[in-house]
Amino acid sequence: MKKVTDINISSKTLLPSPLALCEEIEKTEAAGKFVAESREAINKIIFGDDRRLLIVVGPCSIHDLEAGREYAHKLAVLAEEVKDRMLLVMRVYFEKPRTTVGWKGLIMDPNLDGTSDIPEGLRIARRFLKEVIDLGMPTATELLDPITPQYIADLVCWSAIGARTTESQTHRQMASGLSMPLGFKNGTDGGLTVALNAIKAASQPQTFLGIDNEGKANALTTNGNPNCHIVLRGGSKGPNYSAEDVKETSDQLKAAKLTPAIMTDCSHANSAKDPARQPAVFKELIQQSLTDPSIIGAMVESNINHGAQSFPQPIEDLQYGVSITDGCIDWDTTEAMIKQAYQALAPTFEA
Repeated sequence: MKKVTDINISSKTLLPSPLALCEEIEKTEAAGKFVAESREAINKIIFGDDRRLLIVVGPCSIHDLEAGREYAHKLAVLAEEVKDRMLLVMRVYFEKPRTTVGWKGLIMDPNLDGTSDIPEGLRIARRFLKEVIDLGMPTATELLDPITPQYIADLVCWSAIGARTTESQTHRQMASGLSMPLGFKNGTDGGLTVALNAIKAASQPQTFLGIDNEGKANALTTNGNPNCHIVLRGGSKGPNYSAEDVKETSDQLKAAKLTPAIMTDCSHANSAKDPARQPAVFKELIQQSLTDPSIIGAMVESNINHGAQSFPQPIEDLQYGVSITDGCIDWDTTEAMIKQAYQALAPTFEA
């Protein structure tokens, strides 16, 4: 009989079940409590009466655990200094969407050599999330593969759905079942409609195909996730972080009967993919936030050192603390930017 299945599949690797991996790398009771409290705090900033700003900051992607640990330690110290006006949440991104091909993140290729040892990538991701949480830092990540959350979501305090996947029915369904607050980015063209529709869809009960904690195929039915908001990241027509853009977004959210809660991504099209422009975008939105309560926070791509380096290249030749995906601002710039914002926010908290 002529073969009609798996014609283009060259190999299969059995994954541990989510339950087995979570038992192997088990979170402590203290870590679980911290995640729950962090999610609640984030929700109060987005939808409640907490006037602080939510700042999701950190490397574009984690590729070097040593540099990631150094960054997390630095950020934990800074977060403590500014915690009465800003809640800092560390970007701990393990999955990267690619326009064509390229390195897809530490979960998919943890050895950075094309061997795609996904079981080990899941273990590394889970261990690293635990380390960050043990430092007292809330965690943020972009969830790309719909199976990934079963392995790591219990250690994630805030998540994002990227511009390429906001329109995806699969990701809207997945978001409807997630337990943490979540930001949908506007479309790559800068349009808001796909994000507004995504928030609406994710807030409703959904039934879709997935796996349970034992790794068995299930028809999963959700309650809907009421804690979704929009993230402005610009688009092919340019940036969309100006006061006029924010007002238009707020008006459209209200017209759609959605909470006007807006986060600004200081990177991507809002900085014309030039990391050096991120501080100017950040400063602008901080000023806007003094008079516009719809602005709930910002996203910043930041690393130990500035810029990005080409990849693939020999691992031994990689520069320490420099992104291998999108360009980032360096730590000194990040620290100065956030401390300046802390001072600028004084009128909000001293009134």
